[in-house]
Order: sequence, then C-alpha cells, then structure tokens
Amino acid sequence: MTDRGVEVPRAHALGPSAFINAKEMLKEGPDQEVMMEAFLSLGRLDHITMVMALHPAYLSCFLRTQHALLELDGPLPRPWRHYIVVMAAARHQCSYLVQHHSAGFLEAGGEESWLGGLEHLPAKLRSLHTLNKLLAHRPWLITQQHIQELVCPGAECRWSLAELIHAVVLMAHAHSLASFVWGCGLSPEPDHIGGYAFHPPSPSHLPCSPHSPAHEDGRAELVDGGMEVEVLMKRMMELQQQEECTQEEMLTRFERERSESIPTAVVRGAPPDLVMHLVEDPDFSYEDFAPRGEQSPPTMRAQDYSWEDHGYSLVNRLLPDMGQLLDEKFQIVCSLTYHRMAMHEGVDTHTLRKALWNYIHCLYGIRYDDYDYGGVNVLLERSLKVFVKTVACHPEQTTARIYHSFWRHFRHSEKVHANLIVTEARLQAALLYTLRAITYYMR
Repeated sequence: MTDRGVEVPRAHALGPSAFINAKEMLKEGPDQEVMMEAFLSLGRLDHITMVMALHPAYLSCFLRTQHALLELDGPLPRPWRHYIVVMAAARHQCSYLVQHHSAGFLEAGGEESWLGGLEHLPAKLRSLHTLNKLLAHRPWLITQQHIQELVCPGAECRWSLAELIHAVVLMAHAHSLASFVWGCGLSPEPDHIGGYAFHPPSPSHLPCSPHSPAHEDGRAELVDGGMEVEVLMKRMMELQQQEECTQEEMLTRFERERSESIPTAVVRGAPPDLVMHLVEDPDFSYEDFAPRGEQSPPTMRAQDYSWEDHGYSLVNRLLPDMGQLLDEKFQIVCSLTYHRMAMHEGVDTHTLRKALWNYIHCLYGIRYDDYDYGGVNVLLERSLKVFVKTVACHPEQTTARIYHSFWRHFRHSEKVHANLIVTEARLQAALLYTLRAITYYMR
C-alpha cells in the first residue's frame, strides 16, 4: 500500500495469537476496563496483554508486578533490568520478548552496542550467565556456591544480595513469560521483525516469522480420542471421594510421574540470528529426571522449603513489596475459576487446577508429601501432559498441533488459563531453588 508515494507497512498477523482465531477471542470478550488500565500503563495494547485480558483479575496483578520489576525504584538501573529480560528470553529463543525489551532497554538509555552480543557487556552482567542458564533449564542444580561466587566480598564484579534477588526475579519472570508467549502462539507485534510487510499478505501464503509457531498448524490432522469432558468431570468427582493412600504409595506415584517418559513436540532448527548472539552454551537445556535409583537430583520436599514459609519473606526482605506482588499473582492463578468447564456450568475445577500445578512442580523435582500424584494420571490426559511439559520445559518447541490436540471441547480462555498455571508454577519452582540457595548462603 502506498500513500503519496510512501510505502506503508501492513501487519502480518490477523490477531494477537496464531493459535486462536481473532473473532473467537472477541467472542470470549476481553474486559474493557483492564484493557484501558493496560493501555495507560504500557502506552499500547501488546499481544501479551490482549490474550491475558481473557482473565482480567490475573492481568491486572501481572501488570502491577511487571511495572514494579521494570520501572519502580529498585537496586538495579532501568536499562539493566530490560537487558536482563533480553538475556533471559534469549535462552528460550523468544524473539518476541527479545525485541520488546531491546526497545525498552534503548528507551531507558541503554548502550546500543550491548545488543550486538554478550561480549560487549560489562563483566558484572556477564557474570549472570551461569545462573541464567540454570534458572531457565535446570534450576535444581543451583547451589549456595553459585550465589557465593556472585555476592561474596572480594568476588570480581560483586553483586549485593538486593541486586541479585532483583536480577533473579527478572530472569525467572522472563523465562516463565517466554513459556506463555510460546504456549499461546503469540504473533509478532506489527513493529517487530517478521510482524509487518509492505504488501497485504495473502491468506493462503502467510509468511513465517522468526517467532511465530503458526506454520506448524495441525488442526486438520487431529487424532481422534482424548478425554471427553463428561469423563473428566466424573473422574474429578471420584478423586474427591477417594480414600487416602499410604505415604509410601504417594512417594511411589510421585516418582512414577517424575520419571515418566513424555516426549515433547519437535526439535526446532537453529535459533534465529535475532537471539543467537545473545546466548552462551545454546545446547544446554532441560533434562528429564532419571528413574528412581539411577543418578538423579534429589527431590525438593515442599515441606522443607516452600514459598509461603520461606521464599515469600526472603524476597520481601531483600526487595520490598515484590514478595507481596508475587504472592498475590500466585494466589490469583491458583484460585482463578469461573465454575465452568467447556459447555458445563457450576463445576468445581479445584482438583484439576491443583493437578496441573503439582504436575509442573513434579517436572521440576518438587514434591508435596500430602498430595496423591495418582490424581495427575487420572485427570491429565497424555496430550495435555505433552503440551504442559513442552511449554514448561521446552517452550520454544511448542507447536499449534499440540495446542489444538488437548482439551478439544474447551474454550480458548480455558486453554489460556492452563497456560497461566504453567507460567506461574514454573516461575515459583525456579524461584524456590534459587531462594533456597540464597538462604543457605546467608546462614
């Protein structure tokens, strides 16, 4: 399209998500009030906001937390905060967040050369590399030694504990948000690379962006089967009436879930150039826990170190108010319900939401002594487990096929809700391991 001889770019995307038809999203009705709040806070309505707006209570809390992390008074300079998000998002090849926060970094007065590669960074920022890598892929390997190397007096480019906790929350926030971006198939923004063209795209030939997984759509090839809604509801009722089993049996069921072989979708090709130069050791990724008895990291028992009893107060002490904001976000996502499931109203979905949360923590080696993991197998069909494990552990491998193949009779807002649970459970798991290491260091 031209206007007085000047070519005007057109957005490629037909909506905020490559997985969700824009008309269907409008039908489910994003909340106008929270959209206005988001617009006033961000100066635009980005695709993350538009999809999260299907759950206004969560979006409102998410925006407050993100604003505090990036903009309010804190130990780290504003350009550094955006750059840390860029570094973290690059671990999951999330060019959406890399581009978004690269722009934020420059607007905050950041040094443009830093975006050219990690070799241009000050040594202090580069020293986050190992922690960033472990937080993103195997947080259970984080020890007090990693903390000591960064904060110990005499350490080269020493971090204060307040600075480090700020950086850790930023990295974990970016890793988990990358899961949401990939899990909901978010399209590039119109001002992102791959988000626009100078001619209207043909519906039959939409180009692939460096980020969008839309080209892997497998909707037409769905395999018959999967749990019907009525069967799932019946199983939820039966679980609530089931007698408790022994501690030994609960441990066996946890180990079975933790070491179950659930393949993730596909292994993608090389990361796009847009993010590759921002990643060191790109082959380092999530690794399945070995079956019980083989060489495997020890389980973290939630009773020994939990967010409520330990993590919350430590974050609040070192980064005032952030513990409170994170806690509100965790509570909202855990209690979020509309008492409906697919076409049924008046449904108590608590057992399903809890099974999802605990399954994600199980993938990260966290066990609740008082939870029967047999419920995970009963309520989470295999196609849902494949989706959840991919989005939580290998988000960059998410495809439209695995999005469309679980909960086929559910609303898109319910699938977005599942993505929010993955996002927050993953965030809390990564924080718990790091906060535990900080606690051990401080003793």
